[in-house]
Amino acid sequence: MPTAYIVDAVRTAGGKRGGRLAGVHPVDLLAKSLDAVVERSGIDPKAVDDVVTGCVSQAGEQAGQVGRMGVLASKLLPQSTPAVSIDRQCGSSQQAIQFAAQAVMSGTQDVVIASGVESMTRVPMGSNMTLHMKEGLGNYMSPGVQEKYPGVQFSQFMGAQMIADKHDFSKEQLDSFALESHMRAIKATETGAFENEIVPVQIETPEGEEMHTVDEGIRFDATLEGIAGVKLLAPDGKITAASASQICDGSSAVMVVSEEALKQHGLTPMARIHNLTVTAGDPVIMLEEPLFATDRALERAGMKIDDIDLYEVNEAFAPVPLAWLKHTGADPDRLNVHGGAIALGHPLGASGTKLMATLVHALKRHDKKYGLQTMCEGGGVANVTIVEAV
Repeated sequence: MPTAYIVDAVRTAGGKRGGRLAGVHPVDLLAKSLDAVVERSGIDPKAVDDVVTGCVSQAGEQAGQVGRMGVLASKLLPQSTPAVSIDRQCGSSQQAIQFAAQAVMSGTQDVVIASGVESMTRVPMGSNMTLHMKEGLGNYMSPGVQEKYPGVQFSQFMGAQMIADKHDFSKEQLDSFALESHMRAIKATETGAFENEIVPVQIETPEGEEMHTVDEGIRFDATLEGIAGVKLLAPDGKITAASASQICDGSSAVMVVSEEALKQHGLTPMARIHNLTVTAGDPVIMLEEPLFATDRALERAGMKIDDIDLYEVNEAFAPVPLAWLKHTGADPDRLNVHGGAIALGHPLGASGTKLMATLVHALKRHDKKYGLQTMCEGGGVANVTIVEAV
């Protein structure tokens, strides 16, 4: 079977809700990452066979087939470049990577850009789900779904609470994990670990034009006492906004190519795709599925968790990566080594390619070989992607 390679991977620095990226239209934000990954690879833009874009809230400024709109806003990609937009909830752009790799591995395409975008400021989370409900026109949970799951509301927050209770994590453990996310992100920022993956975005500020290059969500003054003092999201719960991922604006892109494309266009690969896995389980606790998806991915790849040098497990809520560590027996020192979504933000549909950008650059920076990426997704689905640095 043909091999799929990652040539380059980029992301914008995250913007807080109402923050530094709030003035940038999500389509233009996506175009920034698309142009950057094309320019950095050095490939002829006409050689791109397809663009696959993950986006969760496909409404308002992210409607109208946002992936195609990103191509049309691009300064490099011709209008003849196809694009498609997909929604696998938080794993949307990780699935974009897997669709891109599958296209290359099947031999049907040679150069595919996987990408993602989410402006959670300009298109609020859940707006695509509640639009018609507000007008009394229906509920995304059909009568058939409600019959199978009577009295149930599919809530990621409740799923996270259930994981914390099931695995007996204390609030103190969740708060400590949150602090570590900030500490690692601070160190990564101060040592330049993100420089090769971040695409500068020009923004307007009261002081004039600036380039946005630093993740806005990092709390450089974070302390355990400050995190512990944040109000609980539920009176009888353990999770606070400080131990959950931050609402974030951002975009990201990964170029996936065939071996033939490497030769034809003189491209230099960063990594090869080693395994693609997606599984689904309980839609109620929902966020626990990365544990079992990782089991399956490792089995299919003929690997053990200790064979993996670095892990990126999305920090949707602190209980998720903590449960993943407990279940897999993985080394905590290899997990999210440059921080995670608690510090850096979780721009929903952009997070899959964002995490892959961080992972492949971290493998290179730390001279490591194998990386594994996984994330929890609404509905109880999880993707796992294993890559090998080359």
